[in-house]
Amino acid sequence: QVQLVESGGGSVQEGDSLTLSCTFSTYSNMRYILCWFRQVPGQEREGVAAIDRAERTVVADSLQGRVTISKNNANNTLRLQINSLKPEDTAMYYCAQEMGSEFYSDDDARRKLAAGMYAYWGRGTQVTVSS
Repeated sequence: QVQLVESGGGSVQEGDSLTLSCTFSTYSNMRYILCWFRQVPGQEREGVAAIDRAERTVVADSLQGRVTISKNNANNTLRLQINSLKPEDTAMYYCAQEMGSEFYSDDDARRKLAAGMYAYWGRGTQVTVSS
């Protein structure tokens, strides 16, 4: 059973950095993609960054330069580092996983920042940024 558990959220000040973590599941040599999303109440879920089993990554254009996604295969932990936090980064952050898939090109990776393709989701961790 695929389980995702996020942690690391909290209340921070504008300009701070924060690293979110998510434990994930893997099965033998199965391909997978892990993705961070964020959502503000009343708005659609927004793809932040994603990484596939081969550690190819993609970051949303609006967050380029401030966000780094990585994973530790030894302990099945996905991380999202966000620098220079802004009040507009305030949101619930979710990790999601899709099994049996990977990035086939840069354009393909960008398409896979869409929430609709992910079957497995964590419960989220709240990030609040104060000015």
